[in-house]
Amino acid sequence: MQRIKWRDRKPAPLKKRKGAAPAYSCTEQRFARYEKREEKQIPDSIAATGTSTAEVQTGTRSSAIAMYCVLLVAYSLMAADRYLFPFLNSDVRKEFGFSVPTIGLLSTIFTLGLGIGGLPTGYLMSRFSRKTVLSLGIAIFSGATMLTTVATGFWTMLLCLAVTGIGMAMLATSIFALAASYFIKYRAAAIGSVNLSYGIGGFYAPILASAFLVTYKTWRAPMIAFGLFGFVTLALILVFVRSWFSETRRAAQTRADARGASSLLNRNSIILTILSVLHGFSMYGFLGMYTYYLREGLHYPPRTAAGVIGFFGVGALTSIFCGWLGDRMSPRVVLTGAFLCSAVLGYLFFHGASESVVAARIMTCAYGVIASAILYVNLAGYHVKAVRGSLANRASGMFVTSLYAAAAFAGSLMGWIEANHGWPMAGVIQMSVLSIVGAVLALALRPSEMAL
Repeated sequence: MQRIKWRDRKPAPLKKRKGAAPAYSCTEQRFARYEKREEKQIPDSIAATGTSTAEVQTGTRSSAIAMYCVLLVAYSLMAADRYLFPFLNSDVRKEFGFSVPTIGLLSTIFTLGLGIGGLPTGYLMSRFSRKTVLSLGIAIFSGATMLTTVATGFWTMLLCLAVTGIGMAMLATSIFALAASYFIKYRAAAIGSVNLSYGIGGFYAPILASAFLVTYKTWRAPMIAFGLFGFVTLALILVFVRSWFSETRRAAQTRADARGASSLLNRNSIILTILSVLHGFSMYGFLGMYTYYLREGLHYPPRTAAGVIGFFGVGALTSIFCGWLGDRMSPRVVLTGAFLCSAVLGYLFFHGASESVVAARIMTCAYGVIASAILYVNLAGYHVKAVRGSLANRASGMFVTSLYAAAAFAGSLMGWIEANHGWPMAGVIQMSVLSIVGAVLALALRPSEMAL
């Protein structure tokens, strides 16, 4: 007689009374729960093929990497969008007659939206899927970028640029949380891969923007083109990215009993938040105003200035390696050393070294490594490591909010210092002094209390 396995046996439902709801035996209820658990563990598209467990795992991993690459394309476009207005601010200023502090504010005001949107995005992700949140974010920043071209003055332009930051916050927070959740053992390296795409976007943005600017003779052409690129990317995500990947919770499950604070109000998180604020002022003061300094202060042609600032993105391409280092070295060593290097470069940028195009490119590339690949990546990673897995989304939101809230006023602050004291003093105060303060504060971190 052929024996029937337990999982192949489907008992019939018990008889029910007339007019009553269907009754099921305990065995059948257990069987139904078992089937549901298996359906959740294996994606429908893979389970339907009847492949083995090993094949399923390999196929799932390959599919996940492919979908992750699609999301990285979206992030690179968001990064390109960040570089867009700072590159075009000289042309906008000539058309509208804005002052230097005003154009500096407009160049970095999108980061106010990033700062405002960080923590609310963490809340939204606890109510809606990550895919929904990041898709909405792409639609917001792409649409607002295109609407900037019809702005009639300062306030309408300020509103459009700030709204782009809200959309960017939704995308950035979602991807940071996903990278930290799916790639459990290498969180900083995973976040580094996100920042790698940022470097790619930072490299091609000035080049494409310069090409559109020279071809169509208006700063509006690059804005419209980049907005359209965003909606194309959104369509790719809606078609190819599946929820079983975007909604993964592996890190939270694995780190349930790991080290890390049970609240955001802990020593390490507070120090990291202050460091993020300092870095937001320093890095975005540079990103918002250095191109303007090259074009107006040193009279670089648009294409030459684009070639210089694009090397910041080249430096950011080392993000995966720098994130890997951050996973293996003490946060004190990583952050203190990087902040000190940032202080030195901040002095050199505005004290004659940028007069040579070659020197400007080398320094900008080095600053891309320091500010973006090391500080940005590892500050984001350490925020997550400072708390338990259940707080990963909120920690990512705290990082985004603290860094970008400060960055919103970085361009305006540097423009004000320049108007009153000149470019050399602006570089010393906003980049060198703030970086030195950050290096000292980083020594107060307690790595033993982090989930390293």
